[in-house]
Amino acid sequence: MISQSDQAVMVLQELIETGELKPGTMVSERGLMERLGLGRTPVREAIQQLALAHMLRIHPSRGIEVPAMSVEDQLSGLEVRRATEALAVALACERASTGENAAIAALAAELDGDFALPAYVDTVRRTHRLIIDAAHNPYLDAVMTPLQALSRRFWVMHLREPACEVARGKALHRALLAGVAARDIEAAQAASRALNDYLVGFAVDVVASRARGRA
Repeated sequence: MISQSDQAVMVLQELIETGELKPGTMVSERGLMERLGLGRTPVREAIQQLALAHMLRIHPSRGIEVPAMSVEDQLSGLEVRRATEALAVALACERASTGENAAIAALAAELDGDFALPAYVDTVRRTHRLIIDAAHNPYLDAVMTPLQALSRRFWVMHLREPACEVARGKALHRALLAGVAARDIEAAQAASRALNDYLVGFAVDVVASRARGRA
């Protein structure tokens, strides 16, 4: 059974990822307690955990900030994600249980369907959760979960053509899951690199778009 602290982390992380808590917003512990319907202890623990993951910033005298995320922040995170995700998919290929492998294959098949943005973001979250769980390494979980959450947040916040980007991302995640389901380390790592390359290119395009807007 999920603890109230874990529940608070999941809900707060989703609010940040989807932009419901906008970058630059200042919130209070009391306000978050009311919004989540949870007590002080689980909310405080969630705030501390998300601050360590760079998704919140605590200002003792002013409150809690939802920090903005720059292109440079995204690119720095993707450098680390490239290496850790390649390791995670290799371990998942080797260590996934029969049940975990079946769930990964099922999600790969599910990605053949059509998705609106919210449902697609959920499948992305599930993709990375399945792979991290199948890798059976808690240290990878501690590093990768916040990196992937921040990466999703940046992607969602800077979408200009959601349908097009969902189609591109869906194909990349499907290839990643298919490689792991087949226990093909080479294919899974190639798919992981392709996904990372796409996200780097997306971030660079954000810079280019801003430059065109200033021209």
